[in-house]
Amino acid sequence: MNATVQPHILAVDDDPAMRQLIAEYLRDNDMRVTTAASGYAMTQALAEHAIDLVVLDLRLENEDGMQLARKLREESAVPIVILTGKRDEADRIMGLELAADDYITKPFSSRELLARIRAVLRRYQTAREVLPSRDNMPRAYRFDGWELNLRTRRLTAPGGERVELTKGEFNLLQAFCAAPQRILTRDQLLDLSRLHSAEVYDRSIDVQILRLRRKVEPDPSKPRYIRTERGVGYVFNALVDVLH
Repeated sequence: MNATVQPHILAVDDDPAMRQLIAEYLRDNDMRVTTAASGYAMTQALAEHAIDLVVLDLRLENEDGMQLARKLREESAVPIVILTGKRDEADRIMGLELAADDYITKPFSSRELLARIRAVLRRYQTAREVLPSRDNMPRAYRFDGWELNLRTRRLTAPGGERVELTKGEFNLLQAFCAAPQRILTRDQLLDLSRLHSAEVYDRSIDVQILRLRRKVEPDPSKPRYIRTERGVGYVFNALVDVLH
């Protein structure tokens, strides 16, 4: 997101005091804020404004916040940060698996909410810089006999066997295939591998690289494809064919 443009946040919560708290703090930190008290109001706001991120309370009165999040994800690529109760671990995990990009538990500090919003926006900005736009998204990538199908999220080895990838590993390999021969920093790769990922806890990018090498490299100790650029990051050293 361009630093000169204020990101527009939609805060959805049926508690007027909570809406006011979120709105005032985010506005004091150079963000535009629209608030909504219901799913209907959220839908209206999304139709009327170009929203950059939605903060959504899962515990709305008389409404299923999880269903709202799922519907929002099906209809839009807008990032979602969910608000949950301290004891609602199942909701947090389900929300991350089905829809959300991050979560924060109530009660929370305004500073933490701001930090999480900024982190999610940064990840989406990284994706826009590295990955193809949704309208130009390839069907698959092929390199050296391998095929990464983006629609079925399957990796097929040169011999035809399917190789199972975690969501983080899939997103990481997708980022590499979208930017072959280009150095990607650890921060960029961490952002990209977490995008829409169901991984609940942060993983070291170096650990993910190691696991991915074990699955695609003929000799993981002497990587042919995923090469380390010491002190900078990694580069995907392969010729990639893009299938649309």
